[in-house]
Amino acid sequence: MKKARLTLTALSVAVAGLFAFNVMVDGSVKGTVTPADGAVRAWAISGTDTLKADVTDGAFEIGAVKPGTYQVIIEAKAPYKNASKEGVEVKEGEATDIGEITLEQ
Repeated sequence: MKKARLTLTALSVAVAGLFAFNVMVDGSVKGTVTPADGAVRAWAISGTDTLKADVTDGAFEIGAVKPGTYQVIIEAKAPYKNASKEGVEVKEGEATDIGEITLEQ
């Protein structure tokens, strides 16, 4: 009887522990670059988090982005200059569209 009670208590604590944690769902950052062939990569930087994605046909999407505020940097090909956008807010489970970024020469 004591063993059954101890087992039931341990099982109850384990189940309660599983429900105590919220699973955080990552978001993403997406956008476009003009001219379409002027960029190589898009970077999202926040504190120690650095994520990247290739720019393909002028579009990019950086996945697995934790909720928070990021700086997005577009790595350009010569003769274009890198571009950045500050304060990009990523929310849990949502795709943040930063729109079109135009590269300058």
